[in-house]
Amino acid sequence: MQALRTAASGMSAQQLNVEVISNNIANMNTLGFKRQRAEFQDLLYQTIERAGSQSSSDGNIVPTGVQVGGGVKAGSVYRITEQGTPTLTDNPLDVAIQGKGYLQILLPSGETAYTRAGNFSTNDQGQIVTEDGYTVQPGITVPQNAIDIIISKTGMVQVKLDGQPQPQTIGQLQLANFMNEGGLEAIGDNLFLETAASGAANLAAPGQPGFGVLMQRYTESSNVDSVSEITALITAQRAYEMNSKVISTADQMLQTTSQMRS
Repeated sequence: MQALRTAASGMSAQQLNVEVISNNIANMNTLGFKRQRAEFQDLLYQTIERAGSQSSSDGNIVPTGVQVGGGVKAGSVYRITEQGTPTLTDNPLDVAIQGKGYLQILLPSGETAYTRAGNFSTNDQGQIVTEDGYTVQPGITVPQNAIDIIISKTGMVQVKLDGQPQPQTIGQLQLANFMNEGGLEAIGDNLFLETAASGAANLAAPGQPGFGVLMQRYTESSNVDSVSEITALITAQRAYEMNSKVISTADQMLQTTSQMRS
């Protein structure tokens, strides 16, 4: 019976839906995290009677036909890149991006990764790095005798040195933009990689047209909304239950048919 396979595909789809929702909820407190949404497509249809086919010798045609769906499949898991709430940290090396863009991170493999999580610190050589020790690009080194760090909205990094009244510029942060942010490949650790789907990175200083600005001493919170996720979870659970009910009903119908034949 086709209903068994159709309902089974519905249960598999809702299982994926719950897995995506659970990942969103698990990352409610992950800096720079962007929630995801599972999207689905219907499967091929079995055409029993085609719409528009001739139904008589007089030229009458079937207005709607008869098509029976085969179920559902996962179409994509889409990343929603809307802005998260900036949170004050008072760490002078923390930066949040207000608007579009990603900060560049140099991986040990030599690849450039991208992130919205701006919780940075310095390593033993004074370089600005992520919490995993990866260098923030372009490499900026804070002098040992620096008494204060200033990061402007446009990404200029300056330090105040002991005994010198004027700040010194030590680097310029840049942001990367992509035509399709949803096409970036998530690799964990709040990092993304460029793909053919995302398009090549477009680099510019913060504040340029189409690019966000930096907020020093802030980090960007996850954009997960707990109420929306719980609501979606309940909806997915009910859909899963209804599909399981369809399987039970179809099984009972098959059992009745089997008893009639015996």
